[in-house]
Amino acid sequence: MIAELRPKSQITIPKTIVEKLGLSAGDKLEIFEDKGMICIMPVVVYPKGYVDKILDDVEKIKRDVKAGLQPVFDDVNDLIASLEGDG
Repeated sequence: MIAELRPKSQITIPKTIVEKLGLSAGDKLEIFEDKGMICIMPVVVYPKGYVDKILDDVEKIKRDVKAGLQPVFDDVNDLIASLEGDG
């Protein structure tokens, strides 16, 4: 598909691509150049506090695993069995 660059450096993303990717007005898109190509990638933006909380949680889990306080499973089936009381 061909898009035309407008005077204010704007383009329209073809409707078929918007629908295929499930995009809607207000979605954030990362735009970057890679080896002469213009790349547009949908992104999700989270507040810094939310990301910091997740990073803190991950660090706590790593410490708990190292201390033997957090169970570790070989695969998802082992996890499910543990949750169901079979493991």
